[in-house]
Amino acid sequence: MSTSPDTATAPGGSESRPAPPAAGAGEPQKLPLLALLALATAVFITSLTETLPAGLLPQMSSDLRVSESATGQTVTIYAIGTALTAIPLTAATAGWRRKRLLLVAMAGFAVANTVTAVSSVYGLTMVARFVAGVAAGLAWALLAGYARRMAPVHLQGKAIAIAMAGIPVALSLGVPAGTFLGTAVGWRVAFLVMTALTVVLLGWIWAAVPDYPGQERGERPAMLRALKVPGVAPVLFVTLVFVLAHTILYAYIATFLDDVGLGGSTDLVLLVFGAASLLSIWIVGAQIHRRLRLLTVVSTLLVAVASALLAVLSDNTALVYVAAALWGLGWGGVPTLLQTAVADAGGEQADAAQAMLVTLWNVAMAGGGIAGGILLDGIGSDSFPWTVLLLLAPVLAVVVFARAHGFPVKRPGA
Repeated sequence: MSTSPDTATAPGGSESRPAPPAAGAGEPQKLPLLALLALATAVFITSLTETLPAGLLPQMSSDLRVSESATGQTVTIYAIGTALTAIPLTAATAGWRRKRLLLVAMAGFAVANTVTAVSSVYGLTMVARFVAGVAAGLAWALLAGYARRMAPVHLQGKAIAIAMAGIPVALSLGVPAGTFLGTAVGWRVAFLVMTALTVVLLGWIWAAVPDYPGQERGERPAMLRALKVPGVAPVLFVTLVFVLAHTILYAYIATFLDDVGLGGSTDLVLLVFGAASLLSIWIVGAQIHRRLRLLTVVSTLLVAVASALLAVLSDNTALVYVAAALWGLGWGGVPTLLQTAVADAGGEQADAAQAMLVTLWNVAMAGGGIAGGILLDGIGSDSFPWTVLLLLAPVLAVVVFARAHGFPVKRPGA
């Protein structure tokens, strides 16, 4: 996942968060659902492209004739592509029309997934995955802000929630379905299906999504200035370490399950995880306005409990499913919690703080893929849940102690 808001301005304006055109007097203002669902589909495709190899490692490894730890680096290289290019490419394309930029980014996904599907050479596959990561950096740099600009002020939060719904759908349905499809007819078909979906989406965006101008040169935020704002650094630390912990296990979940005798049930375990993630998204959306701090603490503890179950009782099939449910329940709302926390803490520097969050998120995903591969080769997959537990300790400590700024007892405006 990568999340960074678009900060483009309206023609002739200087606001970094422009309101959309107002409706006529007395006229009800509604959300453009068809356009927002197109953005949600874009989020779905980017999220699924990033995580799809996690459920297909054994098949991809065999076909590409490399180890499973090496195949796991297809997740890492995607994240590296996003982390290295999100900020500079966002700055370089800040003046582009928003619709044109989104079409270019999604076309990049179509090309990258097609090459991934037909490649039999590990090096070429890695290049394609890097290109997909670059495309993700471009897409995620404008999706949340794009959704915000389509909505009247009082519905902007709901507009962003609709657009971001692609994340839990990818987790709950996309990855398990892709895993099942890859197991049944081959992993290459799963990536070709992604290409077909992207081609359909390109037409959908062209027909239904409104266009907006880019950003004027003098109004682009300075990224590092946000670090000086109280509360931003703790949220970014939690983002880096929490995502690192999650990715170490998630990127190699197929291998872990295979080693505990559940290799044939990877799709079902991921389905349980994803369904719980959907529930988590709903709970967080309903309660985040007043309980962001509590929800973040509970999310961390739920993932920790799930990791403890996998570390100690993974020989019990029923408890593996329980752990998957707790993991999803803890993790599903984390992107929303961290985005909201960094926006609250950032204040006037919220856009810059969000851009830094997307970079650190993908640095953590890349690091998780690398660290997981090292652990798999050096110790074995049973080290994954213990590592998650170790990393979550400082996450919980920072959340608990950042009670004045970052994860305050009372949210601003709550």
